[in-house]
Amino acid sequence: MKFTDVALAEPFQRALKKLKYETASPIQAEAIPVIMDGKDLIGCAQTGTGKTAAFALPMLNRLLETLPPREQPTERVRGKRVPHNKFHGPPRPIRGLILAPTRELAAQIGESLKKYGGATALKHTVVFGGVSQNPQVRDLRWGVDTLVATPGRLLDLMNQGHINLSQLEILCFDEADQMLDMGFLPALKKIVAACPDQRQTVMFSATMPPEIRELAEKWLTNPVSVQVAPVAAPADRISQSVHFVDKRRKAALLSRYLQDTPRSRTLVFVRTKHDCDKIVQLLEKDGLRAAAIHSNKSQSVRSRTLAQFKSNRPPVLVATDIAARGLDVNDVSHVVNFDLPETPETYVHRIGRTARAGAEGVAVSFCAGGERRLLKQIERLTRISIPIEPTIEGFETSEPIVYDEPRRGGSRGRGPRSGGPRSGSDSQANGGPRKFGSKPGKKPRRFGSKASSNSQSRDHQGGDDRPSDKKPAAAGPFGNKKKPKRIGGKPATGFGQKQKRRRPASAKG
Repeated sequence: MKFTDVALAEPFQRALKKLKYETASPIQAEAIPVIMDGKDLIGCAQTGTGKTAAFALPMLNRLLETLPPREQPTERVRGKRVPHNKFHGPPRPIRGLILAPTRELAAQIGESLKKYGGATALKHTVVFGGVSQNPQVRDLRWGVDTLVATPGRLLDLMNQGHINLSQLEILCFDEADQMLDMGFLPALKKIVAACPDQRQTVMFSATMPPEIRELAEKWLTNPVSVQVAPVAAPADRISQSVHFVDKRRKAALLSRYLQDTPRSRTLVFVRTKHDCDKIVQLLEKDGLRAAAIHSNKSQSVRSRTLAQFKSNRPPVLVATDIAARGLDVNDVSHVVNFDLPETPETYVHRIGRTARAGAEGVAVSFCAGGERRLLKQIERLTRISIPIEPTIEGFETSEPIVYDEPRRGGSRGRGPRSGGPRSGSDSQANGGPRKFGSKPGKKPRRFGSKASSNSQSRDHQGGDDRPSDKKPAAAGPFGNKKKPKRIGGKPATGFGQKQKRRRPASAKG
């Protein structure tokens, strides 16, 4: 379908022509007419297929059709600066809301709205955490038609009274499944409760787990389901492969792979933030330009790192899964899964950073012996048998292969219990399990109680009833039973005892 065949307003047609958008993708061809008709929609499509334009274009078109007329000035004030809102009435109400899970995705959606609706009178702003809220609050006071937000900062500004969603017309969830994975469900419930019941609701994501279907039944009214590809299916233009390598040799293999492989922009995914910084140091030590991005970085550093990655001389970007959703960076030729993700859906989003907008890409995974079960989960979800690369000399595997899932809870690393009671514990003989801190074979002593001298002697002599051969200790200055310390072969004087005054050497004789 051509964009010229869609009943979009003339400003949007000019913007699409300037961006050289001619043919709509499958998700755009099916979703745009449904949203323009005012129906609720739940869409599922592969990453890199243009989901942002699928909901942004019809959303802006509907808001432009219902844009209230601007009030004309009713008074003239000469020599004074009059606030804009005094001439044009109260600020515009928020009529469109787009929720995104990460700051980077929210900023990217804001840039798309600027490109599509820059020639219209519609206004928008983006709010997210990690930066000062003062510029965001200033934009909200002037009034916006469309708001792009992350759930945390949006709820914070709502509690402060800066945001009112009572006149909302369109609510859009982008990457809804990741918002659930990140624990935003309580915040989403509060946000939906603040929205009017009579609204249009749209959900988009690359995966649709059962939890999303349940929320769609609660928050959407007779939604139209649009699915242009199998759920969690990666793009066909991605060449996938896996290297079997020991965990301790992954960093060396990554450095060698990056040096020997012709590539352009390369994205490396790791599991933890600590590993992210550590790998950057190792790559720079080997002469490779690298940069890290994760949630511990400030927003200014993250924005600067992404700008470097989009430049003509991009470094190797080492990232956690914060960059796995929605980021649209052109010409990403290689994606390397340094660590396999715990959830197979995350793998689909990771490799979806390459082969975008009709291009081709390569996705390589490093799999240790303990990650074979994660590889099986990925192959089961994607219904693809990932080809295995031949073993590189010097990187032969020696770790044991584990396919079973790890035990959850229980002994916490103590290993499985064998039959019978633990050695040294007489729980039945002592009337129940022993308390924390007590020795095996004994009942714990109460705080403040005194043990008998016989029990003390038995403890020192291995528990028998023979009398002790040790002599009682001499009493100290305060009547204790410890022997006084000896200094230089002579007993040291205690506090309160008389000490001899030494006469100076000059006073002798």
